[in-house]
Amino acid sequence: MTLTRRDLLVASARLVPVAGAAGLALASPGALRRLAGIPTESPLLAWVPSQSLVRTAPKARYWTSYALSGSNCLQCHASGEDLSRKSYAHDPTIVKCLLCAQGCAIKSGQRGKCRARMNVGGELHSLVYGRPAATHIDPIEKKPFYHFLPGSPALSFGTSGCPLRCKFCQNWELSQSSPEDLETRFTPPSELVAGAVSRQAPIIAFTYNEPTTFTEYLTDIARDARKRKIRSVMVSCGFMNEAPLTEMCDTLDAIKIDLKGYDESFYRTVCGAELKPVLRSIKQIRKRGNHLELVNLVVPTLNDSDAHLRQLAEWVAGELGPDVPVHFTRFYPNYQLLNLPPTPVTTLEKARAIAMDKGINYAYVGNVPDHPGNNTYCPACRKAVVVRSGFFVTSMNVKDGRCAFCRRTIAGVWG
Repeated sequence: MTLTRRDLLVASARLVPVAGAAGLALASPGALRRLAGIPTESPLLAWVPSQSLVRTAPKARYWTSYALSGSNCLQCHASGEDLSRKSYAHDPTIVKCLLCAQGCAIKSGQRGKCRARMNVGGELHSLVYGRPAATHIDPIEKKPFYHFLPGSPALSFGTSGCPLRCKFCQNWELSQSSPEDLETRFTPPSELVAGAVSRQAPIIAFTYNEPTTFTEYLTDIARDARKRKIRSVMVSCGFMNEAPLTEMCDTLDAIKIDLKGYDESFYRTVCGAELKPVLRSIKQIRKRGNHLELVNLVVPTLNDSDAHLRQLAEWVAGELGPDVPVHFTRFYPNYQLLNLPPTPVTTLEKARAIAMDKGINYAYVGNVPDHPGNNTYCPACRKAVVVRSGFFVTSMNVKDGRCAFCRRTIAGVWG
């Protein structure tokens, strides 16, 4: 019996809540084998993408190299960086990924932090183009989108990979995997769109892992879907750079961003990322005019303080306006945070109340089935215009985008 990379991934996820990150770093192969339930004498497989996966991986967009940049150092270095006293012997095969805010410099044969992009002989290639790892029909409310075609089914899929390392990730089996960990077959964009048509799904949702990792696949599908009058939505961490986000905004109809907290330290220590690029992306989406919704997964002891919740609500109200829906979602123990309890419902209710007090019209309690905070209320007459049970709409009182009771406009896309 051999230890595959996926076995190691599962074992590592089990180990971290018990021993902490330091325990994982010091764990021996034997300890990982025991955690995975594999005999200690079993050989450890070397994991590399198959030759066929690399050979068929198309060239990625949004990258550069020393040769491509024409020796313009600012293509790779930050504009404010002082390069006057630095000298480099550039490896011509190193590439700089320009897709997300991690800004990975990748040597030949290696990959960026997302695991989905590989330097193949001095060119950056996407290992996940055309490789959906999970495909389902979900209600659009599950994403969650509450103000975008409520009650509609969405053909939902994801690949593998993510530029973040969120310790609370709910889809870590996909997001923290590499393409070679998962059994996939090549599925061209047209086949994905045809699947939505045959299943009578008016929406395609890019979700489960971080869609930025398969930007090329996403935009090709969305363009094809638009020709068939199918709309496209994305569920994202918002950690992409401005240029790729511009292309995504051009092809997508709606975007939901996980604003994981309003604290730089939280983003660095719990998510392996930075807050500022996410805020920049959210503002860019709002300015471009795409339908936008936000989710804040409220994690006990980590991002649930009154100060954090207040600062988040103030930023949303001040920078985006009162009509962007905000979902405060319940955390359940998962991945590397099995030691924490589920979020108390009272904390979610408090977060919703703070948001509404700051002027946000549409604030929700998420991941608590049948809670009244799942419903949409008219900002004027306060009557329930959309009533939900779980992920399903049980009553709809929005007509032509307006409250059926008082005719106040309800922000969103309703038809």
